[in-house]
Amino acid sequence: MVGVIHKEPTHMSALKHKLIHELRELIPVTLFFFVAFQLLALTESLMLKQYGIHVTTFLAATLMAVIVAKAVALTDHFAFVNRYPEKPLIYNVAWKTVIYFTVSLFVRYLEHVIDAWRKTTTFAEANRRLFEEIVWPHFWAVQLWLLVLLLIYCAFRELVRTLGRESIVAMFFTRPSSPPSHK
Repeated sequence: MVGVIHKEPTHMSALKHKLIHELRELIPVTLFFFVAFQLLALTESLMLKQYGIHVTTFLAATLMAVIVAKAVALTDHFAFVNRYPEKPLIYNVAWKTVIYFTVSLFVRYLEHVIDAWRKTTTFAEANRRLFEEIVWPHFWAVQLWLLVLLLIYCAFRELVRTLGRESIVAMFFTRPSSPPSHK
C-alpha cells in the first residue's frame, strides 16, 4: 500500500493564504467606500460649482476610500466595536454607525484644518481660519450623505455577519426559486 505524503504548509503558503484572506475581506469594504466617497466628492464638487470653484477630487476620494476601508477593517477587530452581538441587529448597526460617523467627522476636520494650516503659521490660527471660512451647509450636507452611507454599510455588514457571506451572495446574485403559484 502506498502511503500518502502530507506536506506541512510552508511559511510562504501560509503568508499567501493570509494575504488572500485579507484581500477577500478588504475588497468589498474598499468597493463600498470607493463608491461612497466618489458620490460624496461629486456632491461637494456640484455644490462648489455654483461659486465658480472647480475641483477634481477623484484621486483624493479614491485614496480616502482605501484609507477608510483599511481603518474600518482594522477597527472591526476590536471587541468594543461588536458590542451587541446577542441583541437585535439594530443595536450593532446604530453603534457602529455612530463610531464610524464620529471618526469621519474627525478625519474631515483634520483634512480641512491641515489644508488651512499650510496657509497659516500656527495650528490655532489655522483652526480659527477654518471655522471662519468653512461653508457649514456644504460641510453638513456631505456629512449627512456620509451618515446615510455608513448606516447602509453597517446594516449590510451586520446582515453578512448574521446570515453569512454565502447566503447574502446567493440572495443577490442567484436566480430565486420560482414562488409557489396561488390559485
